[in-house]
Amino acid sequence: MRKIRNVFLQGLVAALPAAITLYLVYWLALTAERFFGSLIRWFIPDAWYLPGLGIACGIGAVFLLGLLLNAWAVRQLFDFGERVMARIPLLKSVYLGVRDLMEFVSGQKPASEPQQVVAFEVGAGAHVIGLVTRRNLELSGMGDNNLVAVYFPMSYQVGGYTLYLPADRLKALDMGVEDAMRMILTGGMVREQPGTTVAPRSAEEKS
Repeated sequence: MRKIRNVFLQGLVAALPAAITLYLVYWLALTAERFFGSLIRWFIPDAWYLPGLGIACGIGAVFLLGLLLNAWAVRQLFDFGERVMARIPLLKSVYLGVRDLMEFVSGQKPASEPQQVVAFEVGAGAHVIGLVTRRNLELSGMGDNNLVAVYFPMSYQVGGYTLYLPADRLKALDMGVEDAMRMILTGGMVREQPGTTVAPRSAEEKS
């Protein structure tokens, strides 16, 4: 029975991530088809409508938005909208959280704030892995003008916390951000990537 269970779990581990990913893609495509498809039908007869036009329209709209954001006037209008959203209670928490997550995943962080995976020793040889979000902080009353803000996500994305730590207490890891997030969010159950080691220099020196 144990062998049968192990084989089943092995198959489940292989199938579940793919199933969730495919379902998410399907949900996004279905949502785009319904929303943009209904808009397209306002302008063309139903007989002319072909399945998939809504998806194509959604992809085109996102691409067009990316092009328009390069224009100064559109960027100013978009920034104004963001400032308005940031002043609305509750809504700002959701919007800013999703925006920061998308910027983090897409790698669109400012060059002055490079994404760096670090380890922090909490005592007795125990370490936690975090992501540098800000460097060279000057916070009054904390007694150190060379602090680094490090975000420590919790497993399975149930939360996280930010610590402001001295740069010399951090060790830079030879690990990509995606690999680190995968390891943290799954509770370390993923296979360790080859060459993932703690660098011999501090995070400040490596930056």
